[in-house]
Amino acid sequence: MSQDIQAKIAQLTAELNEYNYQYYVLANPVISDYEFDIKLKELERLEKEYPQYRDPNSPTLKVGGDITSKFNTVKHRWPMLSLSNTYSEQELRDFDLRVQKAIGHPVDYVCELKFDGISISLTYEKGKLTQAVTRGDGMQGDEVTQNVKTIRNIPHQLKQGDYPDLFEIRGEIFMHKAAFLRLNKEREENGEQTYANPRNFTAGTIKLQDSSEVAKRPLDCFLYFLYMDNRNKLFSTHWESLQKVKEWGFPVSEHTKLCSSIDEVLEFIHYWDQARHKLSFEIDGIVIKVNEYPYQEELGFTAKSPRWATSFKFKAEQVETTLLSVSYQVGRTGAVTPVANLKPVPLAGTTVKRASLHNANEIARLDLHEGDSVFVEKGGEIIPKIIAANPEKRKPDAKPIVYPTHCPECNTPLIRQEGEAVHYCPNENGCKPQIVGKVQHFIGRKMMDIQGLGDETIETFYRLGLVRHISDLYTLHHRREELVTIERFGQKSIDNLLKGIEDSKSKPFEKVLFALGIRHVGETVAKKLAQHFKSLDNLQAASIEEIASVQDIGIRIAESIHQYLHNTDNIAELNKLKSYGLQFHIEEKEVVRAGNSLEGKTFLISGVFADYSREQLTELIESHGGKMLSSISSKLNFLVAGDKMGPSKLVKAQKLNIPIISDQELLAMINKE
Repeated sequence: MSQDIQAKIAQLTAELNEYNYQYYVLANPVISDYEFDIKLKELERLEKEYPQYRDPNSPTLKVGGDITSKFNTVKHRWPMLSLSNTYSEQELRDFDLRVQKAIGHPVDYVCELKFDGISISLTYEKGKLTQAVTRGDGMQGDEVTQNVKTIRNIPHQLKQGDYPDLFEIRGEIFMHKAAFLRLNKEREENGEQTYANPRNFTAGTIKLQDSSEVAKRPLDCFLYFLYMDNRNKLFSTHWESLQKVKEWGFPVSEHTKLCSSIDEVLEFIHYWDQARHKLSFEIDGIVIKVNEYPYQEELGFTAKSPRWATSFKFKAEQVETTLLSVSYQVGRTGAVTPVANLKPVPLAGTTVKRASLHNANEIARLDLHEGDSVFVEKGGEIIPKIIAANPEKRKPDAKPIVYPTHCPECNTPLIRQEGEAVHYCPNENGCKPQIVGKVQHFIGRKMMDIQGLGDETIETFYRLGLVRHISDLYTLHHRREELVTIERFGQKSIDNLLKGIEDSKSKPFEKVLFALGIRHVGETVAKKLAQHFKSLDNLQAASIEEIASVQDIGIRIAESIHQYLHNTDNIAELNKLKSYGLQFHIEEKEVVRAGNSLEGKTFLISGVFADYSREQLTELIESHGGKMLSSISSKLNFLVAGDKMGPSKLVKAQKLNIPIISDQELLAMINKE
């Protein structure tokens, strides 16, 4: 039972990390917001019940996606966390009760539209826009200043005003629906790939390398949150800051409301659930923020999101259409995914022709028959999903949809491992989609990051017989004569890809291990294995039990690794890669710390400080060996208290006899060293 739970957690973790990568990095969502949220909540529930199996880099702790390699990477001065969300009014009332319990009385909320675009953080110095950074992974993002400067309603230089010398203001960049339809039509007429929705078009635009091209696409922006040192000295509430940034010349949505109760918040939500269709841009919900800054400070943050804000997401629209057929796609791991082909039907502003069915269990759950009339939902207004069939319209002689027993690509009998929902084709070295998919995975940015190679090129190389194994990439420099005969593949392209292949030999062991595409071995598992075993030879020599003993690995993952590393074909492939100079051992780096004066001590920060932000104090504590806790308990050694600290924390700390110190006393402890 515990192995099944561990495997399920590993599966959900891998799936959600891949969805995050597709959404934030590639701007190509492959799952609806609603479906993503359901899977994320299932993972949160399992991790809460079985914390020993949680991946330290679980998507439940992750904000946004990863960083693209095309732009300068900039660390956020204040982390850009994502918001928790709900589709339930009762959960929203529960949020209100938690806030009231923590603060001790009812609070005011600011309600804002949840724009369906991409988050941006703008830095102004002496009134001048100096930097624009995307959310990225929440800790650091892509610097896209020149592209953002093409957005007409974002000021480059503020007029004279009472703004501070340095501040950040955050918001959402989006595209109006009319502009999206016009631009998409132009792309279609020019034979270019169209975008699924305005959000994707916006993400694709803001990541263009040529800002003159960005300027040709009309983007818009609303700004909604201010960050600065000692913000509480200028404003006591979020609502005040919104009024002030309007005065400074920033675009702030007029559809924002200050509410004095959760009932007023729900009225606002009910209104916009209907009125959103009249807007010129897409929204997918409402953001609710505690208005008072001291209360925001008191409520604090989880690892992923603020406790003083949440979002209510609108449910997706539904239509009824006809199921024409079911086709099956084979992925790089051999997983076979069914896809429903539908009679085209308009839904949420686009024409729906296909919908994912995920696996055989889903087909059985829906009880799908040939030619069924089905209800389709577009969760998050991106990827359609069949919600149910309509048996009343089913033809009497309609045959049930039967999941195939053999691979649709190579006709190998499919297998389904115990505890897994997905069917696999085991013919990994003879099934085209698996071979091509593995090589495409290997060259990917997060893996070996081979510049000059793309998915289409790998398809071409496979078709021409140049690449049938990963190791074949490292023999291409001997086949230059064949490469030059490929259409639209010039000397410069060949030089670039051969240089990219040569450069990949310096990638660290953990990247190579991830790039191999071993089932259940994602980026985090690869890092843990590399750090624990130090080399591929040590990993190959380890037993299943020894591999499973590594923290957060477990039997199912260990079995998959052991099986891969002891397969005759894989051993031959690994030996070739070793001979070509790839890194199969780890280079350890020494960790340097500022000091050890707080070693073994635990801290919690509460309140507002005159000279430091809470983030700066946290960094000081951790860099000198201290550990941060998230709540007051007997395990806490010191409570660092500032102005406007919540009375409930003070009472609890006094009851447990926990020393309460100031920021200056903390500095004195550090300086004793």
